[in-house]
Amino acid sequence: MVVRENFTFSELEQWFNERRVTEIECLVPDLTGVARGKILPREKFTEDRGMRLPEAIVAIGVTGEFPEQGAYYDVISPTDRDMHLRPDPATVRIVPWAVDPTAQVIHDCFDRDGNMVPYAPRSVLRRVCDLFAAEGWNPVVAPELEFYLIERNTDPNEPLRPPRGRSGRAETSRQSYSIDAVNEFDPLFEDIYAYCEKMELNVDTLIHEAGAGQMEINFFHDHPLGLADEVFFFKRTIREAALRHEMYATFMAKPMAHEPGSAMHVHQSVVDKNGQNIFSNADGSASDMFRWYIGGLQRYIPAAMALFAPYVNSYRRLSRATAAPINIQWGTDNRTVGIRSPVAGPAARRIENRVIGADANPYVALAATLACGYLGMKNRIEPKPECKGDAYLGEYSLPRSLGEALELLKAETDLHEVLGKEFVTVYTEVKEIEYEEFMKVISPWEREHLLLHV
Repeated sequence: MVVRENFTFSELEQWFNERRVTEIECLVPDLTGVARGKILPREKFTEDRGMRLPEAIVAIGVTGEFPEQGAYYDVISPTDRDMHLRPDPATVRIVPWAVDPTAQVIHDCFDRDGNMVPYAPRSVLRRVCDLFAAEGWNPVVAPELEFYLIERNTDPNEPLRPPRGRSGRAETSRQSYSIDAVNEFDPLFEDIYAYCEKMELNVDTLIHEAGAGQMEINFFHDHPLGLADEVFFFKRTIREAALRHEMYATFMAKPMAHEPGSAMHVHQSVVDKNGQNIFSNADGSASDMFRWYIGGLQRYIPAAMALFAPYVNSYRRLSRATAAPINIQWGTDNRTVGIRSPVAGPAARRIENRVIGADANPYVALAATLACGYLGMKNRIEPKPECKGDAYLGEYSLPRSLGEALELLKAETDLHEVLGKEFVTVYTEVKEIEYEEFMKVISPWEREHLLLHV
């Protein structure tokens, strides 16, 4: 196992030599979470120690479109200048499915003056972590990532279906926590675990979730930047493994109409310079910081929803009694709320944000949830009373659409200050382009109910 903290370039070269690496995939996560970049021969990577890409590459939408006017170009030059990419040696991983020995390395984005590109997802998360560090705080997170295995689907007009397992049959009923249902896909999961082991990904538990063909993978707790990298790598890995078994893996928030949606629940806590959990007092009771962090989540999650639920499909997941929250109530060991406090000892006291979708960019989502908590602690925001019952009996308090969420984000200047005004400008304009593209599509529901009846 590589000790990745403070991994140097000389150690990186040694790592390449030990594995006889001949090619390097130089990766940059964009706003969607797609891996952009170049593939370089080992010699070229070592000689250049970095590369250049047009700066707009990390600031495009899921459809590949760019805004053609507006404040976007106050941040990104219309001349399409280069950004300078520097590899982070600590992110190096082998590409286990490659034929020739190939490594993958995530790069950070800088301008020509050596400043980090403020709207690159990794830059945003670094910015928020630096704000915590300036207070003597170290955030700790642990994502739980849900996804669906589905039958290959080459026609986007056709509904998605669960894949067939070893038995030759597809699931037709809910199989929460079923061991046998997971075993239906043993050959796939054996490959996934083998890939994760070769890539030294910190994955923990695999379970079957409620939906037909829906799975969940849990990650061990760690620093946010490292875990965002791991989620980024894992999504890429599981898609590749699924393709090799004649199926797809999807992280869409709501891929099938009659099945539950997929979330990325994020457990989060904060420790001080001595490693003590600041959410607990010396006597083991919950601290002011714990309450204020919850207060910050309650205050700012609605404005951050476009970051947690980044697509029009994301809002289909958030409905009553579907294991997804509809509001920002908080409670202890209560899965009906948006903000859950699991039962834990004082050293492990933490908060779970259950609002985030599996489709969210991990860098952006972690930056946003930490930003909400940071503002809560800095501004000493008291939470609303704990919900001790069924939060689904309460009213919706989250945005119901991407358009509504974008308006809230644009108006919330506190989040702009923490995440960066440039990032919020670029992000919201890109998402508005995506929303406009979606509005051009006529859905089957409209044809079914409006064609002859209105």
